[in-house]
Amino acid sequence: MRALIVDDEAPARALLREYLAAEPDVDLAGECANGFEALKSIAERAPGLVLLDVQMPKLDGFEVLELLEHPPAVVFVTAYDEYALRAFEVHAVDYVMKPVGRERLAAAIARVRERLAAGAPASPAPPAAALAAAARPPGRHAERVLVKDGARVHVIPADKLDWIEAKDDYVEIHSEGRAFLKAQPISELAAGLDPDRFVRIHRSWVLNVERLERLELYARDSRVAILKDGKELPVSRAGYARLRELL
Repeated sequence: MRALIVDDEAPARALLREYLAAEPDVDLAGECANGFEALKSIAERAPGLVLLDVQMPKLDGFEVLELLEHPPAVVFVTAYDEYALRAFEVHAVDYVMKPVGRERLAAAIARVRERLAAGAPASPAPPAAALAAAARPPGRHAERVLVKDGARVHVIPADKLDWIEAKDDYVEIHSEGRAFLKAQPISELAAGLDPDRFVRIHRSWVLNVERLERLELYARDSRVAILKDGKELPVSRAGYARLRELL
């Protein structure tokens, strides 16, 4: 079994490396100090197991999982116990608290072996919405949206979102004149956004109300939203009702 260590603290990586060396069937696939390095290493080295820290610079551990199409077995290794429930909700094999003990890590690796031996998927991919929600403190709305584009990851702050359009199982996210395609239903993405700022004006469109210039009547029970950049978006009757509640 090839294992990847992802932790922004060098002493923590050294300790995990030492413990893994005592496992006869585990080879070290590499070490990463942040989420971006982890994404690159997982794509290139295809480890069977990732020992993944939660709080890291740039991308946290849950955000790394959100961007993986076929995640390997994941054992979270963290100093914070408040993420434990969310870790198991996103199908982590185990959740190990720091400071890590040798026997505790060995027990986590044994669980990984059992899962793999049973033929179960390493880490069944949960919905992107569940992973995105797991990356946030309880009660907080999404402050940014992550979009993977090949080997690149775009980090779009929520206040830079202009509007979002449904494209079958994808969404097209518009921000500062650019468009980004993300594999996620629009209902899932909209559910994580601040409802005081983002409104589903139509079944296929979500609007950042700060971009709205005015509303115009297009036909009976049908309106169009004119944005500050001149873009026009359709507004359904239900969407108009939601807008009126907010404006």
